[in-house]
Amino acid sequence: MKQNLHAVTLVVPDYDAAISFYTETLKFQLLQDIDLGDGKRWVLIAPPGSNGSSLLLAKADGPDQEAAIGNQTGGRVGFFLQTDDFSRDHTDMLARGVTLEESPRSEPYGQVAVWRDPFGNRWDLIEFN
Repeated sequence: MKQNLHAVTLVVPDYDAAISFYTETLKFQLLQDIDLGDGKRWVLIAPPGSNGSSLLLAKADGPDQEAAIGNQTGGRVGFFLQTDDFSRDHTDMLARGVTLEESPRSEPYGQVAVWRDPFGNRWDLIEFN
């Protein structure tokens, strides 16, 4: 049996704002943007060079989902952007105005820094040892 985690849903306030941030600021690839009708879309994005995993951007539908925007993991870091060159990507993120919560730090598993997307989701930029 072969399985893999294909996508994780990220609830956002607006499809186009999320696509803009992830593709223009972070240089993610827009893999699919399919109109499903009734204001819903199937929007898949992935980091450059990704090996198959992706994010499904889902526009919040109703007060419960709107309340979850930026807090889908209860305030914890919920997303981990792995890089092959921490220094390059950290410098690039700073230059593009990404909100970094801390200076880079070394952990037993690698180099890491926490950042937030414009919707409040906490991420790690991480290069594993």
